[in-house]
Amino acid sequence: MEADDGRLKTYIDGFDRILEGGIPKGHIVLVAGTPGTMKSSVSYYMLYNHAVESGITSVYVTLEQGRESLLRQMEKMGMDVERVKDNLHVLDLAIIRKRLKEVAGGTSWLHVFKTYIANLKQNLDFSLLVIDSMEVLETMAEIRNRRTDLFYLFEWLRDLGVTVLLISESSSERLIEGKFDEGYLSDGIITLKMQLIRDVEMQRRIRCVKMRETNHDPSYYSLLYNNGRFQVTRVISE
Repeated sequence: MEADDGRLKTYIDGFDRILEGGIPKGHIVLVAGTPGTMKSSVSYYMLYNHAVESGITSVYVTLEQGRESLLRQMEKMGMDVERVKDNLHVLDLAIIRKRLKEVAGGTSWLHVFKTYIANLKQNLDFSLLVIDSMEVLETMAEIRNRRTDLFYLFEWLRDLGVTVLLISESSSERLIEGKFDEGYLSDGIITLKMQLIRDVEMQRRIRCVKMRETNHDPSYYSLLYNNGRFQVTRVISE
C-alpha cells in the first residue's frame, strides 16, 4: 500500500519502520550485493506485494535470467505469479542481448532499450520499475564515458516519473567507498550481504546505506524469509 506521505512500502517486516514508512515515491534506489544475497527476490517481492495489496502496476526487466526461471524461483518462495499477472509484468530481454546487432539495426542498443521502456510506460502506466541488472545494462549499452553516460541514464530514469529499483552486483564496500558514480547519482542504496557468523553458518543481512528525504537507521539487520514473508531483526553480536 502507498503511504500517505508518498512512500512505497518494501513489505519487509520491520524494514519499513527503519525507512520511515518505505521508499519515497519517484526515487531511484540501488539494490546492491554479491550473488546469492536475494537482490532479485527482495525486488520482486516488493512489486508482488504492491500488486496484491493495492493493484499497483509494475514492470520487472530481467536482462540476464530467463523469465520462466525467475518466475519459477518466485513460485518456490510462495508467491503466486498467476495472481498478479495483470499487474506485475516480467519482461525477458535476454534474447535481445543474444541478438543485439540484429535488434539494434545500426541504432544504439541503449536507444532501443529506452524507446521500449518509454512505450511500456505509455501503454501500461506502471509505477514501479526493476532493472536487473545495472552491470548487464552497461555492457549491452557499451557505456564508455561512464560518468557522463550514467548521468544521462539516471536523468532519463527520473523523467519516467516512476520509482526504480536498479539491481547491482556491486558489493556494499564497493559502493560505500564512493569510487563509482551510481552511488552518487542514486537517491537510495540498499545493500545485501552474506555474513559468516560461525565456521559453518552464513547469515543474510540488509542495510540502508542511503535514502534521500529519510532519517533512516544505517545499521545492518538480519534478513529472514519465513512463510512467504521477508522480515528483519536486530543483529546479535557474534
